[in-house]
Amino acid sequence: MARRMREVAFRAEQEQGRYAPHARPINELVDRLREPEGRGWMPHIAPWHGGAEARVLSILRDPGPRTLEGTGSGFLCVENDDPTAEFQAKTFEQAGIAPHDVTPWNAYPWYINRSPNAAELQAGAEVLKQLLALMPKTEVMFLQGNEAQSVWRRLLRAHPDAVRHRTLKVVSTYHPGQQALFVRDPDERARRAQHRIDSAREVGAVLGKRTGRP
Repeated sequence: MARRMREVAFRAEQEQGRYAPHARPINELVDRLREPEGRGWMPHIAPWHGGAEARVLSILRDPGPRTLEGTGSGFLCVENDDPTAEFQAKTFEQAGIAPHDVTPWNAYPWYINRSPNAAELQAGAEVLKQLLALMPKTEVMFLQGNEAQSVWRRLLRAHPDAVRHRTLKVVSTYHPGQQALFVRDPDERARRAQHRIDSAREVGAVLGKRTGRP
């Protein structure tokens, strides 16, 4: 399935489970980071995902328009009604990554709908430190796009202790949006597209290896 946020029943389930035990720690963090920070609005994570219990933390650039409350779902979710989320949902399914395996996040988690600047990425790294402290079961950092990879490097430089005693597999690839394929060379375009698929499979293989599932 993809774009299930178009379904009234599915959206109602997400609303009702916003503070379910696995989602509560992260969504309460989101509550604290909203308007009082002065940076604006930030979507909650959908309880469709693993929340604090997820084994994979998937990081993109910034929340898209379909995460907005009212015009969108109000959540980060691979079932949002947009092409990037649809691509993620299908790619994860094909790679053996279940919704509860992963928590979606962004390099800059506040809504800006543009590329974050250096200062904003540094702010994102500070939030990422807090987020990882809430996710003790995370085994894989899935960094999709330049901003995601940048915020990870910033975290390592500023707060090496945040990951010093953790074993985290880092998988990096291109952003799942179509913009990542906007290159003239068709061979490079195909290479990037395949790299995204292969990277998701690598994440799925880590999960399968640890659990013994096919």
